[in-house]
Amino acid sequence: MSNHCPYCQKKISISKVFCSKECKDNYFQMVAIQIPKPFIKRIFVFCDKQQREKEITEFASRHGWKESLIRNKINKLKDEYGF
Repeated sequence: MSNHCPYCQKKISISKVFCSKECKDNYFQMVAIQIPKPFIKRIFVFCDKQQREKEITEFASRHGWKESLIRNKINKLKDEYGF
């Protein structure tokens, strides 16, 4: 029997929950990341690509989250909100 890592979807043994400590940390950080809808709207409606990149970088550093996780979360929310 096998299971899948909830973060990266790799196959893992049934006795494990995550394939690595990094996946575990990323998974729980993704759950904790909250990005307000007005921020998403502002960066996709009122900012050009350069400004958007700068805003995302500043947002990640201000809150102490990994920038790659912020970008993943923003892409999911962008599709969800229809921007």
